[in-house]
Amino acid sequence: MTAAEPSGALTSARRASERGVHATWLYTLASIIVFVLIVDAIILLRGLVAVTASGSLVDVLIVAFTLVSMLVQIRYCWFLRVGLGGGLPRSSWTIALIGAAAPAWVLGLFSPLLWHVSAVPLWVSAVLIACGLPRRRRWWTLTAGFALVLASYGLARMTLGGEIGFSGGPDIGLLLIYAAFFPAAVLFSLWWWNIVVELDQHRRSAAELAIAKERLRFAADLHDIQGHHLQVIALKAELAERMLERDPVAAREQLRETREVAAQALQETRSLVAGYRDATLDEELENAREVLSATGAACDLSIGAMPSNPGGRRALAFVVREATTNIIRHSSAGSVRIALTTENGCCVLTVSNDGVSATPSADGSGLAGLRARVAEHGGTLTTQLDAGRFELIVTIPDRGARTSQSAEVSESA
Repeated sequence: MTAAEPSGALTSARRASERGVHATWLYTLASIIVFVLIVDAIILLRGLVAVTASGSLVDVLIVAFTLVSMLVQIRYCWFLRVGLGGGLPRSSWTIALIGAAAPAWVLGLFSPLLWHVSAVPLWVSAVLIACGLPRRRRWWTLTAGFALVLASYGLARMTLGGEIGFSGGPDIGLLLIYAAFFPAAVLFSLWWWNIVVELDQHRRSAAELAIAKERLRFAADLHDIQGHHLQVIALKAELAERMLERDPVAAREQLRETREVAAQALQETRSLVAGYRDATLDEELENAREVLSATGAACDLSIGAMPSNPGGRRALAFVVREATTNIIRHSSAGSVRIALTTENGCCVLTVSNDGVSATPSADGSGLAGLRARVAEHGGTLTTQLDAGRFELIVTIPDRGARTSQSAEVSESA
């Protein structure tokens, strides 16, 4: 990544990170919804059996309110993206969540067949509400919901009169198990989601800090160069102005020195910018590791002998820089490997990542420009998709190594 394009690379890295975080949220949301569906589905199946057996209007209403409660609960799960203790959505949604489950619980107190399951939708709703509350209020809400479920037995005895039966079965046992573990499953899922969000925030901060550090370094270098020269130019210009009428020859000498200082400042500024644009291969490899790690990708460097030819090193440095930028911009890589080896008098650079599903076109992603730059040094650039990993392979003849080998052969002869 060059100094001229930090904001673009940072934006691309942020987008890739956001895609990964969003995928994690979808997995978390799906797991919570599955638990809600299982619990409510068991209640609905139990309710349909009760309606078939009794034909009671009360049982029909319990099934209807349970179905409405299930739909509201599924929609309410989307609001859990704020994480544990992140706050509740609009009060209308919370009222709808309670308002759909509470009638089923109240009606269940008058149903001999469904009194023991009608409180579960209210329990599920209480758990979903508790997730958005602060820790102390969360546990009080869960305790109140659990107490309400336990109170259903005593209240049912009062409303139904005398002894009440408990029509158990495998489905009821499964329902009780899921209802008991539902709070733990949801809280653990959201706890893990909070960790993912915090890690993403730390990755963003690290990437922004790396960019800020690079900007500060450039600003410090520019200040060191320009500050001194501009001060000298101002001083000599003022001195020439004062001496212009009294000693024109000395004034001209001061103006000449001013011009030389300005030319020196211009040259040093150009050297500074060229130094940022034309970093060494060592610096580009280390910069690639740092930037890719900041985006959350595991970067593995396997570096052998460096090319002895300065032109070859410069070309490979540009390849590493462009490949790193392309990985940040165009893929969501989780693993990147950069290897530099020597084979038959040639340096072979391989950059592979697991974030590309199809081989890019030859004219895209800067590959055409890289291919032309490598060709100037007699090298080749190829790409391939192997076992789910995209590989960019650059081979450049190491002319310096060949020259030294030829000299050794001549001396031995």
